[in-house]
Amino acid sequence: MPGNDRDRSPWYWLLLVPIAVPLMTFLFNAAEPTLLGFPLFYWLQLAFIILGVATTTLVYRMTR
Repeated sequence: MPGNDRDRSPWYWLLLVPIAVPLMTFLFNAAEPTLLGFPLFYWLQLAFIILGVATTTLVYRMTR
């Protein structure tokens, strides 16, 4: 519905976090530290996925 107040919820601004954080290259511009033998870049990519899922879940539950 066009007049739905849930369309303008401030919770939707949180969805910018999983978009903006991976664009900050200074976070993963290194090979160290390693986790289980994997360089920082690889395990940080998995952390970004977890961040995106957690943020999306939070926004969904708060705007449902």
